[in-house]
Amino acid sequence: MKAISFELSGKTAIFKKPDVNSYAYFTYNNIHKPALLGLLGAIIGLGGYTKLYDGNKGLKNDSSDYNDGFPEFYEKLKDLKISIIPLAKNGYFSKKIQIFNNSVGYASEETGGNLIVREQWLENPKWQIMILENDSIEYEKIKNYLLNKKAVYIPYLGKNDHFANIAKVSEIELSENLFLDDGLYVDSLFIKKGDINGCEKEGELPFIFQEISPISLQKDFHFYEYATLCFSNCELDEKPESCFSLKNKNYIFF
Repeated sequence: MKAISFELSGKTAIFKKPDVNSYAYFTYNNIHKPALLGLLGAIIGLGGYTKLYDGNKGLKNDSSDYNDGFPEFYEKLKDLKISIIPLAKNGYFSKKIQIFNNSVGYASEETGGNLIVREQWLENPKWQIMILENDSIEYEKIKNYLLNKKAVYIPYLGKNDHFANIAKVSEIELSENLFLDDGLYVDSLFIKKGDINGCEKEGELPFIFQEISPISLQKDFHFYEYATLCFSNCELDEKPESCFSLKNKNYIFF
């Protein structure tokens, strides 16, 4: 099975958690699938939330011209199978709260119209991304644009303050379900479904990093749908689905 592989990195990044914003905006540790699909959609010029909103502006919900579906990038890319490999010790990136002012006047009802914004940023995040080949036009276009270092819109990591670097793009050949004889180890993020009770890889200290993270969008209101994503060097109890191997390492696609 073929796939396109590349390294995605940046000086900083923020993938905002929508559930806490009273004091500061917090970030997920890893780029999640909806955000990654948005980045790929920007590269090949697909529309996003703004285009969907502008197209529906002034229309009634029951109008024949009203679009009640997903943003264009998600509608066309949601069936892509991707694998995300954090390139950091134990899968964990350093984070730091950044404080700055928004003084445009209408940002806050406070005296002077100044809003103090606190955001948690990832510092020097870096991932290897793999996209499994399928027969869609969009996949071929993404592959072409990545290999030829092209982009319609500038890709960024969660917000346009955080520019994305894309490097080491290549087309790779994966083997299907080729686990090592000494255990069921996975070298990418994977959706937790069973227990992780096995031994760690030989010569390594055991670690398990897990985070409840978005994996898809809900259709009616475009809310995130969540799953527990894990990254570990411990053996799994059972073989996961959609697993492919390269150079004695196993990667889960979802």
